[in-house]
Amino acid sequence: MVFSSIIFILFFLPLFLGMYYLMPRVARNYVILAFSIIFFAWGAPDFLPYLIASCLVNFYLVRLIPISRTIRWKRVLVGLSVAMNLGLLAYFKYANFFLENLSFLRELAGSPALTWERIILPIGISFFTFQSITYSVDVYRKRHEPLKNPFYYLLYILMFPQLLAGPIIRFERIADQISKREETWENILYGFYRFILGLSKKILIADVLAVEVDRILSLSIPGIDMGSAWIAILAYTFQLYFDFSGYSDMAIGLGRMVGFRFPENFDNPYVAGSVTEFWRRWHITFSNFMRHYLYYPLGGNRVQTKRRLYFNLWLVFLVSGLWHGASWNFVLYGAFHGFFMVLERLFLSKIYHRIGKLLPILITFFVIVISRVFFRIESLPDAVAFIKVLFSFNDLPSLAPVNAHFYAILVLAVLFSFITLSRHGLRLQTWFYERTYSITEHKAMTWLYAILLVLSIASLTGQGFSPFIYFRF
Repeated sequence: MVFSSIIFILFFLPLFLGMYYLMPRVARNYVILAFSIIFFAWGAPDFLPYLIASCLVNFYLVRLIPISRTIRWKRVLVGLSVAMNLGLLAYFKYANFFLENLSFLRELAGSPALTWERIILPIGISFFTFQSITYSVDVYRKRHEPLKNPFYYLLYILMFPQLLAGPIIRFERIADQISKREETWENILYGFYRFILGLSKKILIADVLAVEVDRILSLSIPGIDMGSAWIAILAYTFQLYFDFSGYSDMAIGLGRMVGFRFPENFDNPYVAGSVTEFWRRWHITFSNFMRHYLYYPLGGNRVQTKRRLYFNLWLVFLVSGLWHGASWNFVLYGAFHGFFMVLERLFLSKIYHRIGKLLPILITFFVIVISRVFFRIESLPDAVAFIKVLFSFNDLPSLAPVNAHFYAILVLAVLFSFITLSRHGLRLQTWFYERTYSITEHKAMTWLYAILLVLSIASLTGQGFSPFIYFRF
């Protein structure tokens, strides 16, 4: 089940909200938990027992941390908790990758290839692993006391609005909201607005771009001309943004409908003037997680030598790339971004400062577009071959789509992505994301979002299952 589906919009969500607000306040968290279990079991019933069991073990393990008498035992307990969660992630997400590479090395050495039953990746495992780690580490760091109710801990991990693709919510930020939060009509209405905005991004923009991207990239790479290759990768760059930011908008909206305030996950990333700034704007909660739970423990910016600083940056981005997927493509994707982060620390930032505002944005966007090749094309040789096509200067776009609708949506995606570069565009975005409207504005917004909802549902009826891109991570 995905947010952008008829069954969720017309059946699951109304039933959930009806049950939630009909129940007394003391029972509402249990309603969220029950529906979250149903939501997860809908797509991965076989993994649900393992998930619940690991959550309960982690809950009782972390409860021992504050009452441990010595710092040594506290470290042992938090280490066990983190190791257990990372162990589950390593097994389900990276075992196939490890065995594939081991089998390849065996073949090079003249031994027979390995055979094994491939392990299926459970949906959302990366995101609930990270949230489990934030819980353990935040309790260890005394950011917040551990939860006393195991069902509340399950709620924190399994909450369906952000279970499958974030935002990654640090425990210290949401702990108090689990037991006490504000539920108002204004929040409910804002939540609906935000949900429909995200749905529109996904259905009316990302999915339209996806059709042509998939069509071009399904062809043999040597048969793709340079123009079509650029159209495909540019369209994919915007598809990925509107798909993932659309999911985040929907998750934030769903949370707000029941009183939760989830952190923002995107801040106009394509207007970034450097790769460093890009990662402050793209998948913000993931960047914050890597900063607080990996980069800072490594020493962050406080290390004694520049060499160690650059090593820390590169290591963080190698891990970030591998987190996105178990393949060498994603390792290279992370190394590519880390390489530019180091260059910016060495000299690029000084150059950017001298050449104005627009040129650094264009250079950064170009770097991001090239990196998307490794993100989209699963085979490393195919990704390298595709980059060669991008710079082959061979043909005009003979394979380019003739669909006017695609080009209209692509132009719209470009405008929306860069709208905040203008002062009026920034005001317009602020108005759309504003949380308090006058009565007149509420009427206008209600009509606007009603139209967007109807258009999205109408589009959904004419297309098949379309999961969010980040569900596979």
